[in-house]
Amino acid sequence: MVYFVKKLLSLKLKGTFKSTQVHASSPPNTTIVNTIGSSSIANKLRKKQRVETLADLYRRLGTCLESEKSLICIEQYSILSSLGDPKLLRRCLRAARQHAFDVHSKVVLSALLRYERREDEHDSVSPMDCSCFILECPKANREDSDISFCVGNEEIDCVRSKIAALSTPFKAMLCGSFIESKRSKIDFSQNGISVELMKAVDLYSRTKMVDMFSPKIVLELLSFAERFCCEEMKSACDIQLATFVNCMEDVLVLIEYGLEDRTNVLVASCLQVLLRELPSSLHSPKVMRIFSGHASFLLYYFLSQVAMEEDMVSNTTVMLLERLKECATLKWQKALALHQLGCVWLERLEYKTAQCYFEAATEAGHVYSLAGIARSRYKQGQQHSAYKLMNTLISEYKAVGWMYQERSLYNTGEDKIADLNTATELDPTLSFPYKYRAVSKAEKKQTKDAISEIDRIIQFKLAPDCLELRAWFFIAIEDYGSALRDIRAMLTLEPSYKMFNVRLSGDDLIDLLNHKVQQGSQADCWLQLYDQWSSIDDIGSLAIIHQMVVNDPWKSLLRFRQSLLLLRLNCKKAAMRCLQLACNLSSSEHEKLIYEGWILYDTGHREEALAKAEKSILIQRSFEAFFLKAYTLSDSNLDPESSSYVIELLEEAIRCPSDGLRKGQALNNLGGKYVDSGKLDQAANCYMNALEIKHTKAHQGLARVYSLRNQQKAAYAELSKLIEKAHNNASAYENRSEYCDSEMAKNDLNMATELDPLRTYPYSYRAAVLMDDQKETEAIEELSKAIAFKPDLQMLHLRAAFYESIGNLNSALCDCEAALCLEPDHIDTLDLYNRARDQAIHPQQI
Repeated sequence: MVYFVKKLLSLKLKGTFKSTQVHASSPPNTTIVNTIGSSSIANKLRKKQRVETLADLYRRLGTCLESEKSLICIEQYSILSSLGDPKLLRRCLRAARQHAFDVHSKVVLSALLRYERREDEHDSVSPMDCSCFILECPKANREDSDISFCVGNEEIDCVRSKIAALSTPFKAMLCGSFIESKRSKIDFSQNGISVELMKAVDLYSRTKMVDMFSPKIVLELLSFAERFCCEEMKSACDIQLATFVNCMEDVLVLIEYGLEDRTNVLVASCLQVLLRELPSSLHSPKVMRIFSGHASFLLYYFLSQVAMEEDMVSNTTVMLLERLKECATLKWQKALALHQLGCVWLERLEYKTAQCYFEAATEAGHVYSLAGIARSRYKQGQQHSAYKLMNTLISEYKAVGWMYQERSLYNTGEDKIADLNTATELDPTLSFPYKYRAVSKAEKKQTKDAISEIDRIIQFKLAPDCLELRAWFFIAIEDYGSALRDIRAMLTLEPSYKMFNVRLSGDDLIDLLNHKVQQGSQADCWLQLYDQWSSIDDIGSLAIIHQMVVNDPWKSLLRFRQSLLLLRLNCKKAAMRCLQLACNLSSSEHEKLIYEGWILYDTGHREEALAKAEKSILIQRSFEAFFLKAYTLSDSNLDPESSSYVIELLEEAIRCPSDGLRKGQALNNLGGKYVDSGKLDQAANCYMNALEIKHTKAHQGLARVYSLRNQQKAAYAELSKLIEKAHNNASAYENRSEYCDSEMAKNDLNMATELDPLRTYPYSYRAAVLMDDQKETEAIEELSKAIAFKPDLQMLHLRAAFYESIGNLNSALCDCEAALCLEPDHIDTLDLYNRARDQAIHPQQI
């Protein structure tokens, strides 16, 4: 086999057969689809040349000042939001927080991480964590007093040198040419200073500590420090006051002092509490007045994002976006603020105002705002003008899917369908074209064809609106069981989902459909779940678990099973929500530790997750605790001794009580570990035992064993069985392609792409074959059409290698930089990047 195909297969085999577990983390109407809501174009920066933009971000991060890195990471976050990868976005936010140079920015970024529900408390940051604000507290000085300050009838004995050291004014007064420098008693009665405050000043001057004082005295000290320019005292009071902020009531009392005296840590601590209360704090006039006093792009970026999710057309949203625009200093910041304002005014039906904002955003360099201009013109009755604008956009730039989707709104008849078909061809992840075509077929009484059309996107990209639409189609043909399944799955993804008919909630529709469908007992549901899980029907499994949760809402195990399925369906946010619910509903400490361990693992805290598993095992030896520990340890390159230990843990897990669903998973993972260790007979036994209890995915592992024994026909047959049994079988087609001749492999990979166009390996394989056949242009184009809608690390790396092999070093460098923007530590890409850069600098040495 030739070079690029060999290399690609070796890389794939390393990743595919790692034995990874699916663990917890990670009536039809044309008006449904004749418009696309303005929210669909709102919350992100979309660049016309995404790869070049990512490459530029990587270069700028490598050359900018340290003080500029945080905002570049936020720009990266805004651009990558359209990819919908939580881990990638989380890394951007973490990097932004790491490089933030002030406590305010760190607090806002920590709050944004928490709000996204992708972080746990291990990632929260206290303002006190910022070392630049922490003071050393020396031991108390016992020097004898040599000066007294008189307040009323009392004298407070102090040390002149200590008081003089508090500030330059005191030093000038007590040690300079002022008359007070010659006196041993100084009258402070006329300065509005209390006896208690002066005693506190004396004690602070000797100890440099304020933590022994009450909040009232610390506030008075702060005022004193501000008045007499005692910067060190002010900083100490600032830090101490911040420790008193625990709730909203504390914030409303202390924030004014913080703002008046410009105490950064106190203000940040108050801000932390306010942000922790989002989105509810947005509805408080007092809180909004506090927010309006901050001139921070970062703060208003966060607040406006929350407000748009809460209520896109509210006055609060408009106010926050206007403040965002005022705080914007960089070009991309202005473009984002203006574009989002355009979206909000469009949603408020103020089309002329919306158009003005979109035009301003376009002038600021945001090409995607042209879609907003077209939308605004269309809403003002200028359909032809909107069409012409999108037509010009398509002709002037390299066309991508959203451009044709947008133009279809202003087209009619066959031209409209042609635009939608082109949009799907260029970007199969866009849901609107599928929905429109499906509704069009339903209107022609072709309801089954409509269902087949919407199935095309549901089978690889699960979304509540698509499930709702399919449910209405099923109702139209009186298939109430399938409709009920889809509504239950829809509510699992988004419990508060607002249906198209807002007067009817999802729960109400379930109640209506329940009268049409026979309901089974909880025991019946477990049997159905076993069958659905075995056939890899994830939507059907979600629906059954939803029914079981309704019947038994306090059962944590059911929420855990939901999280496993949602992760398999790439619904990571919903998966984390279910896992957190499982944790909250835990009935025992050892069970809670397991769920906490998965949360920690899925948010990047591997060592902490391992500790939770070990603690759970100490309390009670259980399947899930051993499984968590084994999986956590497996997530690294293990030496033979460590691999043996993981095998022992999995064997221990299997010996513990559990149901067939989880035990099958453990057997499958154990088989993978045996394969990694070269113990093929033991691996085959594990896979066969898993198949006996209907763990269907074990066919894939068994096929691998056959392949390693050079039994390719048996491997092919094994995956054919998986294809027959599995409801979702795109991965099975992809894997079967490895065990047949090139023509059959091509057919299997084409089928995998048809079923799930987001799978990257088929594009890479086809491109590698073309490259080895010296069809360089076609090979690069094969990768480019996928990169256009999914700029994947591996595909960017492979295309960079292709460019390098034909001597197009500039393009190779650009793809490497874009890939490194997604994953800065990817060793293979770094090696390729350095090699291409050296060749570009020293071409004579090639």
